[in-house]
Amino acid sequence: MSLDLHTAAPPGGGGDPARPARAAHRRKASLTRLDLKYSPYLYVLPFFAIFAVFSAYPIGYTVWIALTDRSPLNATISFVGPDNFVELLTEDPQFWNAVVNTFGMFVLSTVPQLLLALVLANALNRKLRAQTFFRMAIAMPIITSTAVVALIFSMLYAKEFGLVNWLLDLVGLGPVDWRANRLASWFAISTMVDWRWVGYNALIYLAAMQSISKDMYEAAALDGASRRRQFWSITIPQLRPTIIFTLIVSTIGGLQLFTEPLLFTSGSGGISGGSEGQFQTITMYLLDVMNTRFRWGYAGAVALVLFLLIALVSLVNYLLARRISSDK
Repeated sequence: MSLDLHTAAPPGGGGDPARPARAAHRRKASLTRLDLKYSPYLYVLPFFAIFAVFSAYPIGYTVWIALTDRSPLNATISFVGPDNFVELLTEDPQFWNAVVNTFGMFVLSTVPQLLLALVLANALNRKLRAQTFFRMAIAMPIITSTAVVALIFSMLYAKEFGLVNWLLDLVGLGPVDWRANRLASWFAISTMVDWRWVGYNALIYLAAMQSISKDMYEAAALDGASRRRQFWSITIPQLRPTIIFTLIVSTIGGLQLFTEPLLFTSGSGGISGGSEGQFQTITMYLLDVMNTRFRWGYAGAVALVLFLLIALVSLVNYLLARRISSDK
């Protein structure tokens, strides 16, 4: 009698019992690779979807409309190519008047605004009594309604009973018609902008100053550096990225100036920026072309030229800020 040494196969067909586990592991690894590869795109997809709807599409539509004679008064739309841009740049003195006004108020508001913000932030960065109160106080203009600010400053710069003209009369100077005079209107509107945004920029500078190591100031003080020297040799170079940021943001806001000059005057002709357009900005002129002349294609050309001006000036400011800070 012989013994059968061969083991019988297990019921169910046999095979490797670890195969299901390995298959599950492979599926999990494959899903992990897909997650690592594609999930970042899913996370940023909402931003690009919103950007496409609210930024890319309007820009593309503006480019298209600027090449046409689109108007609600015309039943048909004709392609005119660069004619709107040629007319705007060579045959429209009112546009160039708005450009001069915009850049004039931009310089008068942006330069003092950022310089005062730096000085104010440096003062608030020191140990003061009621420090929290002062830091909160400079933020109050930010949350104040622009309409209220414009109303108050319009009363301050009133020709007949304005506080500013009253102060000028005290020192022996005659009253100024702040709305009729071009430079005077620029100055009045610029002070309005400065009052509203100096505190905002000061808070940004203050937050950046808080991140500068105190050891640098202590070492400079031991070497005999004064506070003024520390400010120019330590604080300003360390604030270079922040200064560039505020400079670019102020450039964008300054060249898009609209609400303050619009509310500075009264009546139905406010969009014209005074009787002779003495403080009409590019954005005011854009709205005037669109809603008064109903030339939507021409308004699209104005919008694109404004976009290019903002990009060009922002680039110049960026390069200048980098050059100045690196020289220091």
